Amino acid sequence: MIIRKLRASFGKLKNDTLVLHDGLNIVYAPNESGKSTWCAFIRTMLYGIDTSERARVKSLPDKQRYAPWSGAPMEGSMELTADHCDITIQRSTKSRSAPMKEFSAVYTGTNTPVEGMTGLNCGELLTGVNREVFRRSAFIEQGAVAVSGSPELEKRIQSIVSSGEEETSYSEADELLTAWQHKRRYRQKGILPALEGKMDEAQRLLDEMGSSVDSVQDLEARLEKSRQECHQLESAVTEARRRQRTDALISLRNGRAIVQQRNDSHDEALAELSRCRDALRRSQFGERASEDLAEEIQADRETLEELEEEPGPGRSVLPAILFSFLAVLTAVLYGITAKLPVIIASGIFCIGAIVFFLRYSRLRQNALRAELKRDQLLKKYRISVADDLDRVLQKHRALEEAVIRAQAEEKRSRDSLARAGLEMHSLEEAAINELDFTGGNSEAARLSRALQAKRQEAAALSEKISSLTGKLSAMGDPMILASSLSSMRDEYETVQAEYDAISLASEMLREADLEIQNRFSPELSRVAARYMSEMTGGRYEDVLIGQDFSAKTRIRDDSVARQAEYLSAGTMDLMYLAVRLAVCELALPDGEPCPLILDDALVNLDEERLRQAMALLKKLALRRQIILFTCRPTSPSAVPLREDAT
Repeated sequence: MIIRKLRASFGKLKNDTLVLHDGLNIVYAPNESGKSTWCAFIRTMLYGIDTSERARVKSLPDKQRYAPWSGAPMEGSMELTADHCDITIQRSTKSRSAPMKEFSAVYTGTNTPVEGMTGLNCGELLTGVNREVFRRSAFIEQGAVAVSGSPELEKRIQSIVSSGEEETSYSEADELLTAWQHKRRYRQKGILPALEGKMDEAQRLLDEMGSSVDSVQDLEARLEKSRQECHQLESAVTEARRRQRTDALISLRNGRAIVQQRNDSHDEALAELSRCRDALRRSQFGERASEDLAEEIQADRETLEELEEEPGPGRSVLPAILFSFLAVLTAVLYGITAKLPVIIASGIFCIGAIVFFLRYSRLRQNALRAELKRDQLLKKYRISVADDLDRVLQKHRALEEAVIRAQAEEKRSRDSLARAGLEMHSLEEAAINELDFTGGNSEAARLSRALQAKRQEAAALSEKISSLTGKLSAMGDPMILASSLSSMRDEYETVQAEYDAISLASEMLREADLEIQNRFSPELSRVAARYMSEMTGGRYEDVLIGQDFSAKTRIRDDSVARQAEYLSAGTMDLMYLAVRLAVCELALPDGEPCPLILDDALVNLDEERLRQAMALLKKLALRRQIILFTCRPTSPSAVPLREDAT
């Protein structure tokens, strides 16, 4: 197959065209000029667009990634030569959900359709391989020169080294066998573990049924004994409770009698205290403190003594009478004699009489006031003489001391009553504890707890008997269970035999696949090594390819093959390009070879390696059309790619 001309409304391509020829086509253009878009367009024209592909992180499906920037529908055409016939295929879009779905294939220059070619089988009819094999062999995308394995490529390789059958692959067969194995056993899942669990359960049930009857009889004997012990304990509990009630009532009765006695004593003390206080209150000085009263009496005693010492008028009136007489006498003489000295003497006697009368009056008033105050003080204490003051004080002190003694007696009786109350409270608590036949420490409580425990034991035994009886009923007939177990064991042996057979088949399949790989891998490695040697000037002479198409290469005269991770980017690209070319040579059809399409596969090569790689591609282009899209001017004959029609 040879591609002649392309026309595309695809991604950034706006009805652009690209003309190609036999042999090596070098399409030169800088980055972002549409080279990768043309590569994707060629693949789309051959195999269509997978509309089921969904967007992923950092990856868009082709239906979104290559939607025309112009907004026009996605469509294009490809003119090619296949089986010595010129064919034009076209794909267009009617529905945006199904881009490039409309397909036609006619012989170029006519309206005659190519018989049997559809949009689904177009690529496989023209290239001889399906999409997956094409992408892993003749179609090298940018940055994806390494070969990755797939079931489709495995089928193709197996068809080459065996019978030519491409309908099966080792991976698919191994996955199917693994699925069959996992159905029967995978860790703790599958038919076999399920049967093992069922058989274990059935055996356990049989074992339980074998011992359940004896267990029930033993439990019934224990239950009867427990019931007898319960009856004995019930009698002991009844007697202990009766005895404890009697003792508690006697103790409470004695305690109440003591409390009543001390309460009566306290009432008598209160009555005596009340009587003494009433006597003190009714006394002359009431509830005054004797110390204060003693001070007051002492002060009044001193006052009385001072009043006793107060002088009376006594004979102080005699000078006044005498001077009055003399004043009258001189006044009479003056009437007789009319002499001035007589009247003067009369005036002097008169003044003297007045002075002595005034002094007498003052002394008399003072004596009267002192007498009145003394009488008031004696009346205050209800006595007639001051000597009785000590008797008054002693009487008041006697009343006060009687109150103090009554208070002390009342306090003593009150304390005694309080102690009796506490003792009665203790007796009541003790009686409550004695009458607590479940939580106390009395004999009845201990017997009650023992009775409760024995009843619980009897209830547990009865419940266990019921449970075992119900379980025996639920287990069914032991003969049926044994028959079911035998059937499960037969089924287990059958499934285990199937599992062993599948394991054997899987092992034989791995050995067969290894044999196929051993037959194919050396030839693939030999061809890839020849290409690698040509592209490196003989520096690398061996390429070792694994079952997963991983590759290693060895420098001439070096005993160790180096993995891809230890190679430079350019050498790694050359190694995988050699593997790709070997896959194309061995896995693709021998008739009209399909084109080899490379998108910037040589970008990491230096000038010397680039020249050697181009020399190999030119040699291969004698038998196969090669389309190389590159951003490097690899040859003066390179066709520049413009954004307008080419």
